[in-house]
Amino acid sequence: MFSVTVRDHIMIAHSFRGEVFGPAQRLHGATFLVDATFRREQLDDDNIVVDIGLATQELGSVAAELNYQNLDDVPEFAGINTSTEFLAKVIADRLAEAIHKGALGEGAKGIAGISVTLHESHVAWASYERAL
Repeated sequence: MFSVTVRDHIMIAHSFRGEVFGPAQRLHGATFLVDATFRREQLDDDNIVVDIGLATQELGSVAAELNYQNLDDVPEFAGINTSTEFLAKVIADRLAEAIHKGALGEGAKGIAGISVTLHESHVAWASYERAL
């Protein structure tokens, strides 16, 4: 399996519901490094997994939708604990949608899977992986 990873970052604010979250039940900020990995069995006709420029651009667009947002105020996240794991899935699903719409080029239609990792710090991160 071949893979290419591109990186961006987001800064968000949010709060959680539930005792398991302790002090994170209060509004707090988080800065995440965001890695998006695109995987495929065979390289395309140009011997690449995906156009790195287009992948970087699309991850940047997805990240911009979340960046500097208080996620507690975003209607689509109403009543949802926007955990690191949950946000990794949101980003992966949005990238998958972009691939299906052709935003990463025709060659990207051969991508078999996407993995998104959000790094909370140098010692903790969470990922979500999905097939296409």
